[in-house]
Amino acid sequence: MTWLDIVGADPREDGWSMWRTIGYVIGLLMVLLGLIWIAQGSGYFPYPSSSFMINQTIWVLWGFIMTAAGLAVTVIISRLRRRG
Repeated sequence: MTWLDIVGADPREDGWSMWRTIGYVIGLLMVLLGLIWIAQGSGYFPYPSSSFMINQTIWVLWGFIMTAAGLAVTVIISRLRRRG
């Protein structure tokens, strides 16, 4: 098994399949990170207990921005996949 098998890229294609997969992973990680920031900033996810982000509303704002950016990346990649 090679790394091409893991990411689902076909070396006979033009290479865009691998980049779309990477884009999806990055977009979904951005969404996950944003949701964690929202939860920590609002106090719903107070772990680790020494985190400077707990109950800090600025991190809720940054979390919404990160989540929106991750969703935008995912939607853009999705539209590229349909065209390609």
